[in-house]
Amino acid sequence: SVPLSLERRRQDSSTLLITIFNSIQHPLINHHLHRFLSIHSSFSLFLYIRFSLSERKRAGMAIAAAAVVVPLGLLFFASGLIVNLIQATFYVLVRPLSKNLYRRINRVVAELLWLELIWLIDWWAGVKVQIYTDRETFRLMGKEHALVICNHRSDIDWLVGWVLAQRSGCLGSTVAVMKKSSKLLPVIGWSMWFSEYLFLERSWAKDENTLKSGIQRLRDFPLPFWLALFVEGTRFTKVKLLAAQEYATSTGLPVPRNVLIPRTKGFVSAVSHMRPFVPAIYDITVAVPKSSPAPTMLRLLNGKPSVVQVHIKRHLMKELPETDEAVAQWCKDIFVAKDALLDKHIADDTFSDLELQDTRRPIKPLAVALSWAFVVVAGSVKFLQWSSLLSSRKGVAFSTLGLAVVTGLMHILILFTQAERSNPAKVAPAKPKNKEEQPEATSDKQQ
Repeated sequence: SVPLSLERRRQDSSTLLITIFNSIQHPLINHHLHRFLSIHSSFSLFLYIRFSLSERKRAGMAIAAAAVVVPLGLLFFASGLIVNLIQATFYVLVRPLSKNLYRRINRVVAELLWLELIWLIDWWAGVKVQIYTDRETFRLMGKEHALVICNHRSDIDWLVGWVLAQRSGCLGSTVAVMKKSSKLLPVIGWSMWFSEYLFLERSWAKDENTLKSGIQRLRDFPLPFWLALFVEGTRFTKVKLLAAQEYATSTGLPVPRNVLIPRTKGFVSAVSHMRPFVPAIYDITVAVPKSSPAPTMLRLLNGKPSVVQVHIKRHLMKELPETDEAVAQWCKDIFVAKDALLDKHIADDTFSDLELQDTRRPIKPLAVALSWAFVVVAGSVKFLQWSSLLSSRKGVAFSTLGLAVVTGLMHILILFTQAERSNPAKVAPAKPKNKEEQPEATSDKQQ
């Protein structure tokens, strides 16, 4: 019903509600339901008059998307809470006795949650992740410890990284440097905490010791792991690119066009503490061909396909310079080269310098997602039969409230991902040339 006008959808839904309400004979219920119908019709008419055509289209698409993704959200949250409970149990009972055994168990348990998100991108949305690298690097991926650095263009770069880890066989042992507030996120943040992700406060005075101690804990990790670090420090946007270009111009640095200037303190610290036991750095560049729409979380939840091309270059840790200043410059040089690589990708619409590796869509994420769906649905039916939750008004009200909360959270998520869409990068002067550019920058800043 998305292509239909909002007024047409209002009329259709009102007709359906009238049919349902007229079949209910209880006078008290009829009274309240008809009040709801009146409010529903009036509010829909208000929306139709109040908002412009483009705004109504966006609102309609968001509502339709929410109707699709709420079941996905219920599935993810329900299965995620089960995973969190299992992780907490092993953390309390097993980790004090054997940290390595806990890590091996947690790797399997965490994958039961992460594979649902791999299913989302692989099977639900049908996004193709194309890997460009040499055969030796492709052979070693997932078989060695590695520090992973990547450009940060969109709100699903982390998910693309998980796809790479899953293809390499180290999804459950991949960790990343995250904002401290991330660990408070229900389900996903809690699972990251149990999986030993590193959480920083974006204050180097506090984060230096946190990063050092977190890396030292990984020295005895019993399985090959990846530590992912977005050295740009933030997601690429047009406004941030303008700021980076102004800074580069004022300090005599190379002016970026497709990346931001890397923040090297965290990278230098990571390299200095990982040298003894991590053999390689994976330099990853993510790009989208012109013929494909940029993937966003909203597009994924709507099941819309896209293509993501990933360029991977392996550097030996032992070949990096010894001093901190030289390592920082090495990182900056990598991003200058990454900027040029993205220029070439824009011209060629592909990564032509490396071979496209053969990676097929795996069956395991689909099997895990279907298994979780069966467990959650069967468990919910059994619970409803046992509790008779829907046999009373309070139970119905409680269930409705729960669905409303999930719907609201998912709707907020959709609006958030719409606000986080990446803008195309292009070189711009330090200050806007005319007044027309300023409102756009202000809008992005507000988002």
